[in-house]
Amino acid sequence: MADNSDNEYWEANLGLIKMCLVIWALVSFGFGILLRPLLKGISVGGTDLGFWFAQQGSILVFLALIFFYAWRMNALDRKFGVEE
Repeated sequence: MADNSDNEYWEANLGLIKMCLVIWALVSFGFGILLRPLLKGISVGGTDLGFWFAQQGSILVFLALIFFYAWRMNALDRKFGVEE
């Protein structure tokens, strides 16, 4: 029984990690590099949106993902009874 719960916890943890990595890759690589020419016409803070994602947006999204991951892992830990 405990083995099944451990597997569910680990699968939920891996799912959360995969989701965060996909968002991070999409924002940093996708918006900052691949989609930059498409975002060139949109102005944010005096510069185009593609440049903003490449320079600041990807860092801010990465920081938000860190806090989101910590928040979700705390909830996941409480759900499976492994909180500190």
